[in-house]
Amino acid sequence: MSTEEGRLPVQVFRVEPAAPPSDWFAAWPAEPPTVRSLLVAIGLFIVTAFSTLAAGAQFATAYAAGRGPSFDNFFSAYFRALAEPRLLAAGVPFAATLLGILLAHELGHFFACRYYHIRATYPYFVPAPTLIGTLGAFIRIRSPIVNRRALFDMALAGPLVGFLLAVPALAFAIAHSKIVPAGPPLFFGQPLIERLLEAWLRPGVPHAMLLLDPVGRAAWVGLFATALNLLPAGQLDGGHILYAVNSEQHRRISLGTAIILVPLALRFWLGWLVWAALLVAIGFRHPPLIDRWEPLDPARRFWAIVALTIFVLCFMPAPFII
Repeated sequence: MSTEEGRLPVQVFRVEPAAPPSDWFAAWPAEPPTVRSLLVAIGLFIVTAFSTLAAGAQFATAYAAGRGPSFDNFFSAYFRALAEPRLLAAGVPFAATLLGILLAHELGHFFACRYYHIRATYPYFVPAPTLIGTLGAFIRIRSPIVNRRALFDMALAGPLVGFLLAVPALAFAIAHSKIVPAGPPLFFGQPLIERLLEAWLRPGVPHAMLLLDPVGRAAWVGLFATALNLLPAGQLDGGHILYAVNSEQHRRISLGTAIILVPLALRFWLGWLVWAALLVAIGFRHPPLIDRWEPLDPARRFWAIVALTIFVLCFMPAPFII
């Protein structure tokens, strides 16, 4: 480079990005989970299948008698079904529907992770002797997430797929539901999507007189699980979506969500206290992204509105009324 006399030479430096986004995704190969992870996932799924079959058998028995499920003698009936395998056959419609919705939800996350080369385990189901036979399912992410786009797609895939499966199942159940003269001993809350479907498919019939079959009740559980996952807090699906849209407000909104659950618990359902405590225990921080500066594109901001709409359609202040 030539310079004029009396002037210092000027050197021009060109700064290249460390790696384009395509190389970032390739930096973590989409390695399959380990065989041990697969065996654990299969084992938990089998146990959860038996647990939900036992729960489903109770729903089927109550539905055949024209009444809703009850907590009376719940544990004795639950473990009797586990001890007598022939009784489990009646629980197939409930268990198959519920496990199908939950599995679709988690596989939505799993395959989105695979697409973005995010290392994740297979879906782990959690069996439990509860009214529905399970505490849900989850996957564990074992590698960094590159940017907002990958985080958003991974978080939205699960609730979106689960919602798209649960709504038709609920609609079918409402269309074929029984009309009973008195409400069941255990009332299930009515999400907005159920109100809309009942107004369309069973106009003029009071909600308290509609008795859903086991398939419909499993779909209801799937919608409830979708609402819980879409709570805009922490590292729930809704928290991931919130962080992808507006990371600066993530911690404040997460804290606000936990606080709002307290009066909801006092007014409607004490279970919200458990969820508030769970959010506090998990914490309100979100793992940082490798590239947190790239903004979310307009199309995904629209899908964020879709996610919020799904949450509104599924959320219930009082999920259970005894």
